[in-house]
Amino acid sequence: MSRIRTHNLCFLGFGNVGRALVRLLESKKRELRECYGIRWRITGVATRRIGWTADARGLRPDGLLKDVFISSEGQQRGKRLPGKSRNIREWLRAARADVLFETTPLNRHDGQPAVAHIRAALESGAHAITANKGTIVFAYEELARLARRKGKRFLFESTVMDGAPIFSLFRESLPATELRAFRGILNSTSNLVLSQIEAGLSLEEAVIKAQELGIAEAEPSDDLDGWDAAVKVAALSAVLWGIPLKLDKISRSGIRALDPAVIRAARADGRPYKLVCSARRVGKRVKASVKLQQVDPSDPLAAVDGTSSCVEFRMDALPSLTVTERDPGIETTAYGMLADFIRAVRES
Repeated sequence: MSRIRTHNLCFLGFGNVGRALVRLLESKKRELRECYGIRWRITGVATRRIGWTADARGLRPDGLLKDVFISSEGQQRGKRLPGKSRNIREWLRAARADVLFETTPLNRHDGQPAVAHIRAALESGAHAITANKGTIVFAYEELARLARRKGKRFLFESTVMDGAPIFSLFRESLPATELRAFRGILNSTSNLVLSQIEAGLSLEEAVIKAQELGIAEAEPSDDLDGWDAAVKVAALSAVLWGIPLKLDKISRSGIRALDPAVIRAARADGRPYKLVCSARRVGKRVKASVKLQQVDPSDPLAAVDGTSSCVEFRMDALPSLTVTERDPGIETTAYGMLADFIRAVRES
């Protein structure tokens, strides 16, 4: 118990994932302390809606979940930095941050401002944990080098397949393997929409249903047009192969064009349509695609319905290894960030 350290946690973005992570941290508080020697306190929260707040004494989690900023020592509010300034370095210093959890929305054009957020955290001496795929697609090598130089961790398990251990699987459990190719279903929204169309809904009705369930964004174009899936393919290529992949080099199609009657007929015939991501290494290059295609009944992807996702890896020593995640929710994404937090503070 004498070796237990308290870590100051900062949340940049405090939407559904951030709030689920706070609830998960609270529910695991005793286990973290007794099994891993970890204590924590939240010292900073920054969002576009409520501004930038920091208090190195700690902010009460129960208050944060109600958008009330109360110091752990009483009713005094934390120091609020001007929302318009968006000075992340000042905020991190005021919070004395040890770990930054970054959950801002994806910008598929250049990864900003998430890339700048992670860079600032690492340069400030904090571990950086993100659910934003743009940080990997546009700046993986830079940020990984910076993390090594600073003796900190840059981790991102929740960027692909929520909390499923994809990146840590290769980093920790598959030494000396040569990854040759992968294929899978990596976008939950498009997969759920296809399942709803198969059940009889129109495309528009299926999208509304996905939005009501909290799966689809208010503007779902990135999901429906295959962009989100393409970003995930590029993220996997950057990390697992060390080969950056520009999004315009990925052959891409979405799910809008196909007639719902054709989608339902394919399901009835036992060969459903899926938005399939695939990539294979060819020398020092990667050939990748995101395409709507029919899959055979024997294909592992055929049974992946609703919000579930799946990826099959082909390697030299392991010809086929498939990871399937059934019906993930916001809590699953939060778990990926919790697992990264434990890795970061225990390995540093």
